Amino acid sequence: MIQLHKLLFFISILFTCGVINAQQELDTIALKDVFAIRVGVDISKPIISLINEDAGGFEIVADARVYKKFYAAIEFGSDNVTTEEDYINFTTEGSYIKFGGNYNAYDNWKGMTNEIYVGARYGLSFFNQTLNSYTPNIYGTYFIPEKVEPNTEYKNLSAQWIEFVLGIRAETFKNFYMGFSIAFKALTSQKDPENFQNLYIPGFYKVSLNNFGFGFNYTLTYQIPFNRK
Repeated sequence: MIQLHKLLFFISILFTCGVINAQQELDTIALKDVFAIRVGVDISKPIISLINEDAGGFEIVADARVYKKFYAAIEFGSDNVTTEEDYINFTTEGSYIKFGGNYNAYDNWKGMTNEIYVGARYGLSFFNQTLNSYTPNIYGTYFIPEKVEPNTEYKNLSAQWIEFVLGIRAETFKNFYMGFSIAFKALTSQKDPENFQNLYIPGFYKVSLNNFGFGFNYTLTYQIPFNRK
């Protein structure tokens, strides 16, 4: 789109030499690219905590345009979630950080910075697990299983993963952006508690049997311009 506007601009020079200076000034302004930092929050987490009192946490997000369609991105936050499964109840508490980059596949009009992007992240989490209770899975007996409440805490756990992201972001008001993204995650390493498995990891969220996971966020960010090129 920028190349088309350049072509029209140079064609106009051939026909109207009397307005060369004014036209050059307008064209220079139109072609300025904003290199900026965006900072915001994932507003889905407080919404979920209002619906589910056993889920709490926050996430701060930020990205910066570093070159044309490429953006550096970082997210960090914490989770405090109590999970109830068929035979187990446990609480996960900890923090995480993810960093990587995005590529904007959307061709903006001049002066616009909306995005339809793909990206990748490396994630790192440090957390504790508390086994609140469990019920032995007894099959083929006449005894009724009794719930066991050990309240055992496992500390200094960690996990690492990679994730692939697909998202959109649009400017709704001047310098304010709303966005949505989904992520496919794959664990690369983790430290499991003894006699227990990490079924939920802060930042990674629910862990499947094959160590894959999914996530989403809904963000509200503010853009702080710091450079024009």
